[in-house]
Amino acid sequence: MPFDGISKRGKSGGGAQQSNSGKTARETKAKGAENKVAKAPTKDPRPKVLEALANKLVKKTKKMETKATITAEKDTTPKLGGTSKASTNDSLVPFAFEPLPLGSISPSGWLKDQLQLMSDGLAGHEHDFYAYVAKSSWLGGTEEYSDLNEGFPYWFNGLVPLAYGLDDARLKDQVHSSAQIVLDLQASDGWLGPETGSARNFWARYPLCLGLTQLAEANSTWTQPVVTALHDFTSLMHDMLSNNYTGYISHPGDKLSADDDSWGRVRSQDMIITLQWLYEHYPGNQSQILLENMKYLHDEGLNWEDWYNEAAYFGQGMDKDLNTLDVNLTTVNYPYEHGVNVGQGLKAAAVIRRFTHNDSLIDTAMNGVNWTMQYHGAASGTVIADERLVGLAPYSGAELCTSVETMYSLSYLYQSLGNSYYADRTELAAFNSLPSMLTPDWWGRQYMEQGNQPFAINLTKTPFYNTNSWGQTFGLEPNYPCCTVNHPQGWPKYLSSSFVRVGNSGLAHVLLSPVTARTNISGGSVMVDVTTAYPFFGQLNYSITAGSSFDFYVRVPAWAASGSRISCGSNESTPLSPDPVSGLHKISLPKGTSTVLYNLESDVYTESRENDTIAVHKGALLYALEISSTNTSTAPKMWNNPGSFYNDSYAPPQSKDWEYHNTSAWNFAVDPKTLQYHGPDSESPDYALANPIFAPNAPPAYISVMGCLIDWPLAFGSVPGYPPTGEAKKCTAPAQKLRLVPYGSAKTHMSDLPIIDLAS
Repeated sequence: MPFDGISKRGKSGGGAQQSNSGKTARETKAKGAENKVAKAPTKDPRPKVLEALANKLVKKTKKMETKATITAEKDTTPKLGGTSKASTNDSLVPFAFEPLPLGSISPSGWLKDQLQLMSDGLAGHEHDFYAYVAKSSWLGGTEEYSDLNEGFPYWFNGLVPLAYGLDDARLKDQVHSSAQIVLDLQASDGWLGPETGSARNFWARYPLCLGLTQLAEANSTWTQPVVTALHDFTSLMHDMLSNNYTGYISHPGDKLSADDDSWGRVRSQDMIITLQWLYEHYPGNQSQILLENMKYLHDEGLNWEDWYNEAAYFGQGMDKDLNTLDVNLTTVNYPYEHGVNVGQGLKAAAVIRRFTHNDSLIDTAMNGVNWTMQYHGAASGTVIADERLVGLAPYSGAELCTSVETMYSLSYLYQSLGNSYYADRTELAAFNSLPSMLTPDWWGRQYMEQGNQPFAINLTKTPFYNTNSWGQTFGLEPNYPCCTVNHPQGWPKYLSSSFVRVGNSGLAHVLLSPVTARTNISGGSVMVDVTTAYPFFGQLNYSITAGSSFDFYVRVPAWAASGSRISCGSNESTPLSPDPVSGLHKISLPKGTSTVLYNLESDVYTESRENDTIAVHKGALLYALEISSTNTSTAPKMWNNPGSFYNDSYAPPQSKDWEYHNTSAWNFAVDPKTLQYHGPDSESPDYALANPIFAPNAPPAYISVMGCLIDWPLAFGSVPGYPPTGEAKKCTAPAQKLRLVPYGSAKTHMSDLPIIDLAS
């Protein structure tokens, strides 16, 4: 049955967005031959988090409780030197490791290739043609895909670090011209954006402000105008929040609906990051306003620390497949279950801790990541949510927006809290989930990826919660447009987070890849040039020039084998001795030029997945069963009417919609005792990788394993379901050698593989 129901499947259906009634009907999903039955509400359920918050907010027209008032006159032209913080007691908890300003780190090797493909691809051309950027209401146009007006801010948040990471003049011009229009259109009362009156909603300002702060860091010409605009806006924000939370909570008669206000309230940590950036670097005389804005947003937000506690999370069954829970329960908790919200919310506890000084949030942050990944995590490092959290079913989807937001949150958690676990998980998502969802030339993207995805076609029936039948194909905007505008932040923010300061005299390489970092440490300039083919191989060569002595650190991943070593200059290599929490190994370097050779060794290892399956890893890479395919393309389809195509002049000719049709079998079980790594004869830091590297047949190594065909039914008549277990799992053909390849390069793949003992 290798091709049963796959190659002969027709392209049926209009692929319309699923209705609410459709969602309800899907609350029962197939698991192999058995059905999971939706649970009836228990007699005495635990209080729902959102219900408790709703009760707190039900009297929305009540007068605000007494809060500290602002006595200082608002500074409408803040000086960049700023004034002192409100008091030493109001200081923010410092980062464990301070990030470098944007522009301090430039890519090289394969990472530069990837960013250049982004520049040459969809990300670098949306400003030229894509209506939700080029004709956005933020730039004086009228095109938006929703009333949230988030399209342009999403794009801007990713284009700023891409432009300055590459030091690309064309992209910088896009950023500068767009920023100038936004600042020129700032309302006289300080509002940033096209909304007026009661239609104002803070949410879309969050990614915009993240982009503006990056621009102010990277280019001193923009620092003063950006800071001035942000001070005007945050002053208005204070007025609005202190006036019964205008723009944050919907009130009767507002154009801002109760459905729409949840986005700003559950994602408030992203705005608080900007407020904290201003407070630390350019407070002007607004220190107290900035602190109070943080408190306002948190006081009436949908806060993640209320969610990531045992009573709320396990008491409501969030450790289960959500399709088996009562629909009334999952509906009321939806803001906490939405995949992109979850990806953004993973960093929330660390953000809130900075101004509350509540160290219990350190454990909350770890619980949030651990529970999310244990019960809803893909082997590729992202969060399974299509769009709502599901469980661990390998046919369930993970959204591209969720992947890039998860990467950003995890890198922020490492900087803020200093636990190497977060950096390991950042790399896992970056090297596996992210590249698997983009075509090799970066002109097409998915909306949903699946761990077991042997084809990417218009499905006869979607397994997803609320994603159309085209959601796992590649193109301009399969399903919702948010991923088209939001995906550009992925690699650029990975790049800008790859080095951090350690105290006043140290510099650390924490997210590993080929880059060059330039900064000042201990009063002297430092340049670190990293030559490596990591994560494809484990050798990293550092050429370091320092104006004064300093401490250099490399982060040691948890998977590093005991044979991993490091050497400085001509000295003999030594074993690694990383800090048990941060994972950092320290080398004290003198003034002048130094060379460090860092060698990470890794064994092939497996991860247990659902239904007696495994995922196979080596180092930071996930390996998946290679599925060959043929591809067909059309002109880009409209996301809200997939039966209609954009006209030929709308997008550049490189922009196409793609379907991938498998030409090899996917229904294999594997014997993990036979896993064997195969690499080139010589693995070195300067190994010449193919470009693009995340493409079929491009990576230089693979893993072989013995396996056999098994009977493996389809779920929903359209995608590989749960594999059989026990006596039902039997070989239907002789064993054969199979090839597992890096997941990010395999656009058609099977990552969750059933295991079988071929010797028996």
